[in-house]
Amino acid sequence: MTLSRSTWVVVVAWVVLVGGCGVVFLLVPTGEGKTLFRNVVLCLVPLFANAGLLLNAASPYRRQNAFWALLALGSTLWMAWELLWTYSALGLRNTTAYAFPRDLILFLQPVPMIGAAALQPHARGVGRTLRYGYLDLLLLAVWWIYFYLLVVTPWQYVLPAPALRAARFTQILHIETLVLLGAMGWLVFRASGAWRRVYVQLMAATALLPVSMHLVEQVKRSGLYHPGSLADLPLVAAFVWFGTAGIVARRLKPEPDPQEATNKEGGVWPARLAMVGLLSMPLVAGWSAFFSAAPEPVRDFRLMVTLMTIVVASALVFLRQHLMDMERLRLLRSSQETVENLRRLQSQFVQSEKLAALGQLAAGAAHEINNPLTAILGYADLLIEDPTTGAKQRGLAEKLREQARRTNTLVTNLLSFARQMPAERTLLDINSVATSALQLRTLDLRSKGVRIELQKEAMLPGVRGDKNQLLQVFHNLISNAVDAMEQTGGGVLTVRTRRAGANVVIEFTDDGPGIREPHLVFDPFYTTKPVGHGTGLGLSICYGIVQEHRGRISCHNEPKGGATFRIELPAILALFPQPSSPANSKGS
Repeated sequence: MTLSRSTWVVVVAWVVLVGGCGVVFLLVPTGEGKTLFRNVVLCLVPLFANAGLLLNAASPYRRQNAFWALLALGSTLWMAWELLWTYSALGLRNTTAYAFPRDLILFLQPVPMIGAAALQPHARGVGRTLRYGYLDLLLLAVWWIYFYLLVVTPWQYVLPAPALRAARFTQILHIETLVLLGAMGWLVFRASGAWRRVYVQLMAATALLPVSMHLVEQVKRSGLYHPGSLADLPLVAAFVWFGTAGIVARRLKPEPDPQEATNKEGGVWPARLAMVGLLSMPLVAGWSAFFSAAPEPVRDFRLMVTLMTIVVASALVFLRQHLMDMERLRLLRSSQETVENLRRLQSQFVQSEKLAALGQLAAGAAHEINNPLTAILGYADLLIEDPTTGAKQRGLAEKLREQARRTNTLVTNLLSFARQMPAERTLLDINSVATSALQLRTLDLRSKGVRIELQKEAMLPGVRGDKNQLLQVFHNLISNAVDAMEQTGGGVLTVRTRRAGANVVIEFTDDGPGIREPHLVFDPFYTTKPVGHGTGLGLSICYGIVQEHRGRISCHNEPKGGATFRIELPAILALFPQPSSPANSKGS
C-alpha cells in the first residue's frame, strides 16, 4: 500500500523528533550539551506543531480559521517560554532572570487553546458572533491573568516564599491543563464524523501535557531529574501530536455540521464563561477580605488586584455592549430597508397584475380595431383606384389611407409591446425599434412642452436581439426622460442612433434637471420619484436586458443640464437589415 505524502511527513516527524529525542535522552550522558539539545528540541517542536495547525487556517470559515490560529498561538507561547528559559539558563547563567515574564507566558500558554475549544469550529451558523467572541476570549484571558496574580504573585513579591510560590504555580498550571483537556473531551463528545477524529487527535496531544508535568514533578521529588531525561519525552511527543492533528485535519478537510444539526447555543459559550469569570471576581474579593487566612498584606494585594481587574473587565464588557448596540442598529436599519423593499415589491406585483390585465385588454381592443382598419384601408384603395373618382375625392381618400396606415402601425406596435413572448434573438434594425418606441410613447405624450426628436444614422449595421425586450428598454428610457422634463415645464428629448466601431450606439439626451446620483440609478429599488409613481425596478430591468444582449448601458449628466443614457450593442457588421416602413404595414 502506497503511503500519502502527509502520512510520510507524520511518520518521519515521529521517528526523527520523538524517536531521536528518546535515543538521545536515554544514551547521552548528562551534561551541558544534553541540556542544550533538550532546550533546542523543545524550541523546535512547537514550530512543527504550528506548521501542522496553520495548514488549516485558510479555510472559507472564519471560526474554523480562528480555532487553528488560537491553537497555534498556544504552541507559540510555549516556544517563547522555552526561548526565554534557554537564554536565562545558558546565555545569562541566571535561572531567575526574567522569572515573572517567563512564568506568565507559561501560565498563559493553555489560555488560547481553551478559547479555541470554546469556538466550536464544527458548528455552523454561530460565526456571526465571532467579532464579539474575540472580546469574550480577551475577557477569559483577563480572568486567567487575574487568577495568576491572585494565587502566585503575592508569594513572589508581596511576601516572598519561593517554595509556596512554586507549589501554587504548579497547582494552577495543572488546573489549566485539566480545563483544556476537559474542553477537548467536550468537543469530542459534541462533534461527529471527521471533526470527531480531529478532536480525538487534539485531545490525545493535550493529555500528554499534564502527563509530562506529573512525570517531571515525580522525578524531581526523587532527585533524579536532569534536563533531557526521559521525563521530558512526553512533552516533545505532545507538540509533535499537535502537528499531527493539524496534518490529519488537512487531509480530512472537515466541514461544519449541517445547519439543522447545529447546536443553537454553541455561539454563546465564550460569552457565558466570560460573564461567569467577571461575576466571580467580587466573590473572590469577599472571600479574600473575610474568610482567607492569608496575611493582611496578601489580602490587601488581592483586593487591589480584584478592583483593578474589575475595572478592566468592565471596560471590555462596555466595549462589547457598544459594538453589539451598533450591530443591532445596523441590522434594524437593514431590516427596515428590507421590509420597505418588500412592500414596494408587493406594490410592483400588484401594479404588474394591473398592467398585465390592461395589456390583455389593449391586445383584444387592438385586434378589434384592426378589423375596421383593414376595411377602411381596402375602401380607401378602391376609391383611389376607381377612375370615376374626382381629384378632390381622390385626395381625401389618400389622406384617409395615410391616417389609417398610421393608426395600423401604432396598433401593431402596441400589440408587439403588450404581447408576452419568449426571448427570441433575431437580426434587428435599431432605427425601426427606436421609431416604434417613439410612436408608442407619443400616444401618451401630454401637451406640456415636451418634444421628442429622432436623429438616426441611415446605414446602421444590424444587431442580434429580441425586439420586444429592446422596445421595452427604449420605451422605459423615453418615459423616464419625459417625466423628468415635465417636472421642469418641458423640454426636448433627442434620440440618436449611430455606429461606433464594432457597436451600434443609441443615446437618449434630455434637457431636464439631470440625475441626482448617476452611480445608483441601475440599483434595484432605487428611485427619485414620489411614492406611488415608481418602484425603482425599471432601470434595473433595462440594465439586465442590455447585459443579456452583451451590451453596455451607462448614464451621465450633461454640462449644460439634462442627462444622457447611452446604450452600446454589438453590431453584426456584415449584415444591414432593411428597415420596415410604416407605409408598408398591413392590418392583421
